[in-house]
Amino acid sequence: MAIDNGETVVSQADFKNIETVCTKAIKEKQRFERLVMTKEELLEMFNYNKYKQRLIQDKVPDGTSTTVYRCGPLIDLCRGPHIPHTGRIKAFKVIKNSSSYFLANKENDSLQRIYGVSFPDKAAMKAHLKYLEEAAARDHRKIGREQDLFFFHEMSPGSCFWLPHGTRIYNALVDLLRGEYRKRGYEEVITPNMYNAKLWETSGHWANYKDNMFTFNVEKEQFGLKPMNCPGHCLMFKSRERSYRELPWRCADFGVIHRNEFSGALTGLTRVRRFQQDDAHIFCTEDQIEDEISGLFDFLKNIYGIFGFDFKMELSTRPDKYVGEIETWNNAEAKLEKALNAWGGDWEVNPGDGAFYGPKIDIMISDALRRWHQCATIQLDFQLPQRFELEFRGKDEKSAEVLRPVMIHRAILGSVERMTAILTEHYAGKWPFWLSPRHVLVVPVGVKYFEYAEKVQRKLILEGFYADVDLSGNTLQKKVRNGQVQRYNFVFVVGEQEQTDNSVNVRNTYIQEAQGRSSDIKLDEVIVKLHALKDSKRVDNVL
Repeated sequence: MAIDNGETVVSQADFKNIETVCTKAIKEKQRFERLVMTKEELLEMFNYNKYKQRLIQDKVPDGTSTTVYRCGPLIDLCRGPHIPHTGRIKAFKVIKNSSSYFLANKENDSLQRIYGVSFPDKAAMKAHLKYLEEAAARDHRKIGREQDLFFFHEMSPGSCFWLPHGTRIYNALVDLLRGEYRKRGYEEVITPNMYNAKLWETSGHWANYKDNMFTFNVEKEQFGLKPMNCPGHCLMFKSRERSYRELPWRCADFGVIHRNEFSGALTGLTRVRRFQQDDAHIFCTEDQIEDEISGLFDFLKNIYGIFGFDFKMELSTRPDKYVGEIETWNNAEAKLEKALNAWGGDWEVNPGDGAFYGPKIDIMISDALRRWHQCATIQLDFQLPQRFELEFRGKDEKSAEVLRPVMIHRAILGSVERMTAILTEHYAGKWPFWLSPRHVLVVPVGVKYFEYAEKVQRKLILEGFYADVDLSGNTLQKKVRNGQVQRYNFVFVVGEQEQTDNSVNVRNTYIQEAQGRSSDIKLDEVIVKLHALKDSKRVDNVL
């Protein structure tokens, strides 16, 4: 339901009254009646509402009819179908409201949108509301504020300000991928942030993606901030003569990307204008495609296994708006389908949702609340190598023949920003030790042990851990509690015995007090255990 902001401003205080009106309609068991009306009749019926007039003019062809539905005193445009009557609804609740531009166009009026939910029984409603409560508690924007990870500012809408603790998480994710790159034969590159429009014309993005780009003039020529890395990587491949011996060439890029998203679509870290991807492109021969995609499936399984995600795959095929020849598309889709079949896992077809330059495999991950998110993608591209005239020398060095590589676009995390949001909600802010921005809080039991507490902190920092020390005047109990609230993985309590023995008393803040307390452990020994826990990438945080 949407209303003109100029008429009434809806707030949460109105939710109860709206629910009362809806409950009355439910009790009356108002029937849904389908009516077929001509365009002329519709325009006359809704002459009081300029928004519906616009919809009728745009959506209903002249000389045709469409359906409206009557329910009690309400009559509205609708295709249907509906339940027989409102009495079938056994539980109803208004859950939120928001603003929305008419037809999602910022040039149009801003309307208010009211969201409600209904269920056939109260038990289902109760379960859903509990789910929403849990989702709200895990909201990455809420946790981001509480843990001082990041923020957004109106001076740069859609661009995240990563605070020190958030930057630690961000860097840990990038380091994870860099470690895998070393094992899997990737080479990291750095490419420019802006390019002349001629590059985007060559790649096809100017015709197909310009509205999503930030463009500007430089010395009377048009430029654009890059919304993706692939054209730049094509220039790299073409910068010198290439041989078949160099293929596959796997180049990875963590470069900054900008996309011109509507302000109304910006949602925390999940939809931003400035972001970075764990982006990579593989230039290979057609014979190498299946092996490369098989390697990518193994890569996915490894990374998502660390996070504890289940995942599924979809083959997205040729869209209505595409570039290239049908035969080339059919060949590319067949290659991906063969790789999916060889993988052996379940997959589905998502017709018409491929990129304009090639089909792709979209990977959906399932988080702790069983919500599905699309992050990773594998795209097979015969078009860009052709548009950029990429070539390599074949095995017959004496021959003048040159061959064209195939380009595989690939991301595992997707954008680091979006993955951080998903992981924040997946873990509910209880970070596994290897990813945590707050490893250890050192707590002295009294002023007498401040110096030893600081010595322990310095030792931990030099060993590569994020450690703080609480030298406040709070009680010991309050300091330990603060460590739990601030989501430190461990609190190290130190006093007379620990100072004498060069040890610490370890408390795990993520498990029960009785389980989280341990006997004193030598500082050197606990450092070895911390390194082992960090390297294992386990989520249990148990030393």
